[in-house]
Amino acid sequence: MTAAHTGRYSKYIRPISVAIDLLVINVLCLFFFRELNLNTLYYIAYQTLGWFIISYFVKFYEVYRFTTPVEILSRLVKQGVIFTLIVIAFFPFSKNVIFSGNAIAIFMIWSFALITIFKFLLFYYLKKYRIVTGSNFRSAVIIGYTPEAIRLKELFEVRNDYGYRFMGYFSDKKTNQNITGKIDNLKGFVLEHNVDEIYCSLNEMSNEQVRDIVDFADENNKTIKFIPDSKEIFSKNLKMDYYEMFPVLSLKKTILHDPATKIFKRAFDIVFSLFVILGLLSWLVPILAIIIKLESKGPVFFKQGRPGIDEKEFFCYKFRSMKINKTTEREASKNDPRVTKIGKFMRKTSVDEMPQFLNVLLGDMSVVGPRPHLWSQNKAYGNKIKKYMMRHYVKPGITGLAQVRGFRGEIETDDDMINRIKFDVFYIENWSLLLDLKIIVQTVVNIFKGEDKAY
Repeated sequence: MTAAHTGRYSKYIRPISVAIDLLVINVLCLFFFRELNLNTLYYIAYQTLGWFIISYFVKFYEVYRFTTPVEILSRLVKQGVIFTLIVIAFFPFSKNVIFSGNAIAIFMIWSFALITIFKFLLFYYLKKYRIVTGSNFRSAVIIGYTPEAIRLKELFEVRNDYGYRFMGYFSDKKTNQNITGKIDNLKGFVLEHNVDEIYCSLNEMSNEQVRDIVDFADENNKTIKFIPDSKEIFSKNLKMDYYEMFPVLSLKKTILHDPATKIFKRAFDIVFSLFVILGLLSWLVPILAIIIKLESKGPVFFKQGRPGIDEKEFFCYKFRSMKINKTTEREASKNDPRVTKIGKFMRKTSVDEMPQFLNVLLGDMSVVGPRPHLWSQNKAYGNKIKKYMMRHYVKPGITGLAQVRGFRGEIETDDDMINRIKFDVFYIENWSLLLDLKIIVQTVVNIFKGEDKAY
């Protein structure tokens, strides 16, 4: 079966599940609480925030193709119990609201009955969908030809509802017709066949090979998992999953891959960007538009294709700070003759970047994240600098950790880009709301202080 038949719909499952759950609880609260004298807007905001916080801690949406029904049921119970307490807690703090235990009980029963039915229908539908159509599968290879590796391959074949397509064994220690190639052949095979997951039998790998494969998976956004034995893997967090009774060690995704974190960060981006657009850009755009037009011919805004999340292109918006030219893929340098007088001021104060809050609102960018590079920089450094491609795991940002640490502007040496990537990777692997707020505050401070490489 070719890649065209794989059907990449998994990324939509969680957002759809979240949207339906929120629709259920918010519509039902309007129906069952209509006579309780609630301030509907405040209550729905409170209820929605409470739902997100609870789901984050109980891992309510961390349901995978190998998750058991018992685990799903356990999370439903935890979510239901804590959410009930959150709902009840709202009433004592609202003087004019009528408390009704009966209304709350009926609301909770209906809500979780519908959510449970939907969750299990989706879970079983996806299993049947994979079996019947052969779609929505993930391709996998195994490094090693050990008894454990063979058992895992047999499990993939028996439990086709898991949705895994086995592509081959790679081993240096065994040679027979079942071996697809040596471990050295793995990287080319994975890239050529767009393999999703790499399973490593540690009995057949040296520590150096493990490190090399981990780096390769990081750079190419591939999932890597380990068939456990006595070896240790350092500097990475591991979690244990079970495919039936078969244990598999997985490298944990960063917190930015967590569904609850994505929703929270997206909500923050929307609120923050709306605040800037309505409070600042609403009056700044007309003023700058007049000045830009008076100084040079051309549009007020400049848009340019940049690589975004998963290296998908989006149009990045800026105030035009240069004269019209045909060298837009060349980054600005000191005393660049293309830069206009107003453009020099805008670039020095980063005002030219302000229209990117529109990109944030549209969902192409985040307020904080790795800055989007030029396509020419991606081509020049993508295969040259270790972990460069990790920056495409998340949405690009208007500002970022590398920028507030001084690595912004023109790339004069390879070390400039290497240091920028180090900070980008650190941000991705160590994200927190506090870190985002620190970066935003430092960005504002740097604007007023001025930066040497802001040109």
